[in-house]
Amino acid sequence: MKHHVYSRFRPLLRSFAVLAVFTFSLASQAQVGEHRSDFSLGFNGGIAFNKIGFQPTVSQVMHKGFSGGLSMRYVCEKYFKTICSVMAEVNYTQLGWDEDILTPQEQPVINVVTGEAERYKRTISYVQVPLMAHLAWGKEESGVQFFVQAGPQFGIYLSESTATNFEYDTRNINDRSNKVSEQYLMPVEKKFDYGIAGGLGVEYSVRRVGHFLLEGRYYYGLGNIYDNTKRDYFGKSNHQTIFVKLTYLFDITKTKN
Repeated sequence: MKHHVYSRFRPLLRSFAVLAVFTFSLASQAQVGEHRSDFSLGFNGGIAFNKIGFQPTVSQVMHKGFSGGLSMRYVCEKYFKTICSVMAEVNYTQLGWDEDILTPQEQPVINVVTGEAERYKRTISYVQVPLMAHLAWGKEESGVQFFVQAGPQFGIYLSESTATNFEYDTRNINDRSNKVSEQYLMPVEKKFDYGIAGGLGVEYSVRRVGHFLLEGRYYYGLGNIYDNTKRDYFGKSNHQTIFVKLTYLFDITKTKN
């Protein structure tokens, strides 16, 4: 049992170790690189394209939702040409899944009661907190930088809602290519989400105005939204998200002239 618990949390513990080593390395190498103590604050907004990694599989298209909130960045060092920072966000994010209900011939499944193509979409809202190591190359004061960032991310469940045009008891299960439908009656069981986030992007800085960042990011959830013991229906039900985000940061403290 102890080994099973450790195996589940091992990827997250590994990410913590990598982030801790990175932070310690920055501090210990301060004499080698150029020290910085720059703090920026701002906000971000964009779109989250999400699927749930169900096992057994549920056919889906990308669920599209809003993601945005506060952004913070602390630049601690420029090591040779690499600008080293720590990035954190507190975001409101809409995740979930949008089902692709088709026949084996890839035609829409028609509900026998309503006569309409069946649709089902579940939206799950979270407060998400990513904590990422941020490495950039390019112009520090005014101009363009390219960056990569990665680290752990945590989420707290807020609410969920369903958009559908059929009743569970009248669903057309016979014509579906994918007949899994237990999820329709199952609310989210696990309220705490965690995983690994990583992305890359471009930043454009304007002196005395601020920093504009455009980023593509991927999040892989290590937790599940449903219980996954041997007696539960789903063995896996984790979030898998692609974010496209625009961030604006303005400087609070600046150590480089």
